[in-house]
Amino acid sequence: MTDFRTTRVLVILLVSMIAACAAAPVQEMSNARQAISAARSAGADQRAPDALQKAEGLLKKAEEDLSVGEFTKARNNAAAARDEAMKARNEAQPQTQPYQ
Repeated sequence: MTDFRTTRVLVILLVSMIAACAAAPVQEMSNARQAISAARSAGADQRAPDALQKAEGLLKKAEEDLSVGEFTKARNNAAAARDEAMKARNEAQPQTQPYQ
């Protein structure tokens, strides 16, 4: 009886994990869009245009992947877009000097 329960639990967990991987990367897409917006607000369009442009290109690729059902590629490109947008925001923000 225990083996049956263990097997059943493992099957349910496996199916849940597969379903999670196959789902559309809604949160990742939202994170990327928000990061790009924050980079723009920080002035990245003027002070870090290359990084911002790369982030926007990755987001566009993620949207294309999403539209054809390539959820894993979309998730990866959205995460890369978020990372690149964060880089652009960091480059755009003025550097402050520590107190001495």
